[in-house]
Amino acid sequence: MSAIYIAGIALCSVFAQWLAWVFKVPAILFLLLVGLLLGPISGQLSPDDLLGDLLFPIVSLSVAVILFEGALTLHFRELKGIGKIVRNLCSIGMLATFIIIALSGYFILNLDWRVAGVLGAVLVVTGPTVIAPMLNAMRPTQDIDRVLRWEGIVIDPIGALFAVLVFEAVSFVGKGEVLSHTLIALFTTLGVGLSVGIVSGWLTSLLIRREWLPYELHKFGILALVLFSFSLSNFLSHESGLLAVTVFGIWLANQDDLEIDSVLEFKEDLSMILISSLFILLAARLQISDLMLLDINIFIFLAIVLFIARPICIAISTFNSDLPFKSRLLLSWIAPRGIVAAAVGSVFALSMHESGIADANKIVPLIFTVIIVTVVLQSLTATPLAKLLGVRQPSPNTLLIIGANHVARAIACGLKDQNIEVHLSDPAWENCKMARMDGLPCYYGNPQSEHAERYLPLTKLKSVIALSPNRHHNALGVQYFSHLLNEQSVFSLRSSTNHAKANKDSATFLSRQILFGEQGNYARLSSLIAKGGKVSATRLSEEFTWDQYLEVNKEAIPLFIISERNKEDDPLMIRPFIMDMKKAPEEGEKIVAMQPPKMTILKEPSINKETNEQASIES
Repeated sequence: MSAIYIAGIALCSVFAQWLAWVFKVPAILFLLLVGLLLGPISGQLSPDDLLGDLLFPIVSLSVAVILFEGALTLHFRELKGIGKIVRNLCSIGMLATFIIIALSGYFILNLDWRVAGVLGAVLVVTGPTVIAPMLNAMRPTQDIDRVLRWEGIVIDPIGALFAVLVFEAVSFVGKGEVLSHTLIALFTTLGVGLSVGIVSGWLTSLLIRREWLPYELHKFGILALVLFSFSLSNFLSHESGLLAVTVFGIWLANQDDLEIDSVLEFKEDLSMILISSLFILLAARLQISDLMLLDINIFIFLAIVLFIARPICIAISTFNSDLPFKSRLLLSWIAPRGIVAAAVGSVFALSMHESGIADANKIVPLIFTVIIVTVVLQSLTATPLAKLLGVRQPSPNTLLIIGANHVARAIACGLKDQNIEVHLSDPAWENCKMARMDGLPCYYGNPQSEHAERYLPLTKLKSVIALSPNRHHNALGVQYFSHLLNEQSVFSLRSSTNHAKANKDSATFLSRQILFGEQGNYARLSSLIAKGGKVSATRLSEEFTWDQYLEVNKEAIPLFIISERNKEDDPLMIRPFIMDMKKAPEEGEKIVAMQPPKMTILKEPSINKETNEQASIES
């Protein structure tokens, strides 16, 4: 019977994630709803009965993996470039939030001071999993987007580490021991956690550099080391394991010569599985009686969290900065709590309950209440508030090119010369390096990854074209961005008919393989560039029509049509040439095409300099 329940949890996790994907909202909402339906509402799932004594170890190990994955994204070199505001938010702003929430829990909710301290520490964490979907829908100005996105990335591991330290401190002080003994115990725990984390990171780095651990065992081997480090640290000093795995992850993240991209990708997938299942289990553990423990003072507490703690945090963090007042107002409202807060808080609650600390059973209901209110309320109001304050970005106008090969770079440079914003993406470092040398922004990695959600300008994307010679990369990109944007904004070069049949390409991919007409395939474009072909732009006019252009440029491959519009926020509209185009280019529009080498392009009669505009670039 237990196997059926575990399988059911996995199935419900996938269903909740799918609903979040369909409705483009944080997955935490549906995971929470599923957990409540299975647990306190229907009574079909009781995690304590299902897992028994294994519940606490499973939750603890899952949280350890989640924190390790978060720590893998914390690079010290990136802290230097995130700006003073983000550094303040993750330091003095975090401390201000902690103090206000902890004092509110103690005085407003009458919690045990240790519980209030832990609650305040846990609720400083926001996290990118809830921030990213909200930002993609809200599309705030670049300064707001950058601050919120980086705050979520950085405060995830730092806030969790801070919560671990606060928990360890209050756990020791609460035992009523002599101060000196308490401090010794606290520093012993910190010493063990730091030591185990550093040694584990050093050992893992050595195993990978010396190739003592084969590549195919990197993912499994590091996972095993994470779990062992966590358990060993806890064995040597109680509750030091979370600190150890966080330090372990930070150590690996900051080894520049260490190739751990595959490990990070694996941990992202594993974290999604653990987060989904864990959140359902934690929500299912909530009891109606636990929720009834929260009296009317919870509304005062929530008001302080929303309208006092966050605004004060922003006021302190943005003091003496040049951030506009309206941007500060929006930042003061957006601070949704996420899965890390729930997971870490649940581990602390279980441990404090076992230690017999009063009010420990209120931690989880309070955390979940804050999560529900902040995510739901801020998701519903963020976009209208951004519109009201006038801090939304203009209409998206960036073209993402999947691939940074020589064909993609030549096309991107041609579009850049026409003042079209382009951004490239490629998992091959050499291609990215060449693109950046050409002055083209390029994301190194797969654009559909969780890492890309943090570093790609998703809120600016208007359309996506897949120009990779690898049909697999094109297919994944088309499927992902067709949902994120819409199918009418995503296009791809064609794969061969044999490839499509052999690999059973998805309907979405097949329907979007329509770029650049019948001759628009990678081999043809690559051949033209290799022979000295150029990407050039020609304006149509009354004297030089589309039919005349085709007659003169028979060997050219038309790529894009650029139209000028009377819109201040989006003056240029670009649309690619596709098969079965219903509307031919018109007078005044530009044709961007791949021209064969040594061709003379007939220009329209000279009227003025702008009319005679002819842009070309060498590949």
